[in-house]
Amino acid sequence: MVDLLLGLQWGDEGKGKIVDVLTQDYDIIARFQGGPNAGHTLEFDGIKHVLHTIPSGIFHKNAINIVGNGVVIDPVIFKKELDNLEKFNIDITSKLFISRKAHLILPTHRLLDAASETSKGKAKIGSTLKGIGPTYMDKTGRNGMRVGDLEFDDWKDKYRSLADKHEGMIDYYNVDIQYDLKELEEEFCEGIEVLKKLTFIDSEQYIFDAMSQGKKILAEGAQGSLLDIDFGTYPFVTSSNTTAAGACTGLGVAPGKIGRVLGIFKAYATRVGSGPFPTELFDNDGKTMGRVGNEFGATTGRPRRCGWLDLVALKYAVQINGVTDLMMMKADVLSGFEKIKVCTAYKYNGEEINHLPYNIEQDKVKPVYTALKGWSKNLTKMTKADELPPALNDYIDFLEKELEVPIKIVSVGPDRLQTIRR
Repeated sequence: MVDLLLGLQWGDEGKGKIVDVLTQDYDIIARFQGGPNAGHTLEFDGIKHVLHTIPSGIFHKNAINIVGNGVVIDPVIFKKELDNLEKFNIDITSKLFISRKAHLILPTHRLLDAASETSKGKAKIGSTLKGIGPTYMDKTGRNGMRVGDLEFDDWKDKYRSLADKHEGMIDYYNVDIQYDLKELEEEFCEGIEVLKKLTFIDSEQYIFDAMSQGKKILAEGAQGSLLDIDFGTYPFVTSSNTTAAGACTGLGVAPGKIGRVLGIFKAYATRVGSGPFPTELFDNDGKTMGRVGNEFGATTGRPRRCGWLDLVALKYAVQINGVTDLMMMKADVLSGFEKIKVCTAYKYNGEEINHLPYNIEQDKVKPVYTALKGWSKNLTKMTKADELPPALNDYIDFLEKELEVPIKIVSVGPDRLQTIRR
């Protein structure tokens, strides 16, 4: 069986930390979608690590890490990630495998991303400009480049044909994008040479064989459920399926082979970039969440928008993913709030609803809040569930009753040791 670990909000929930904590229970960690627009942050031994493409189990000696077919890979960023890992003496060649069916992000994909976003003006979606969208467009357009192409002598011809097409598309947007493609291509080719030193696998067969041998596998998602290309807050979404179904297509795992679905959410809500966010706060409470929670994008450095927990959206994510276990992150950030609000319904077109409607722009939706008592204790030194303050336990009980799924882990800080199992 394959267990799934997914974000249930707009990303940035803390998936990297939890994968790192759970890796000791698994033989294989596999990324199944997304690209380097994801930033998974891990912290231990006083060192902060940010991974963008490499699975978060890479720091554990006994785990195999797989970049699955649903992922898109930028060789330039991938090389930088590997360079950053050199000082930790990790045997990359025996611990990190790449699916031949994973698609490659070309330099011109990044340029296309910038040209497209610039052309939208005020209507821009807040792209990270990493070339993710254009790469997935080429994938679905059936003319993308895949990792397996690098094993053939004509890969540069395929690259040239695609890059020339992209330059014509950039011209079509008629925006002022300054670039030196030759310089970008040199950097790209350096990344390709590093990538070619790794082991390429037919990942779906590898995972099938591992399951047959009784290996324990954890599929690691990127971004969050509300950024899913189908079920997220479209068009302010990512370019892949971030929900449980994406693990089946992103790794080649049959639906019947999915075991536990571990859903991660923050004790409040955040969002990076543009798009609707019904519970967003513009007052001192929102500023406090951002400051105490250090809410800046791990990939982009952009400040995250902050707000109260949205149970309507969270229930929706739990339902479409079939979540079996919940994990609440950053409970420590809410320490000190006298009252903690939770959105339990929306006012939508004059009526109160409890489900996520087609459009949740703020002129259409108004949150209906339930207020709970806050807590003041510092949680960051706590290690056991019975140490948690009563008001926090009441908050957890309230959420479990509403979501009908148990909260198994409560995170009280960024370090892997600041993790309380219930």
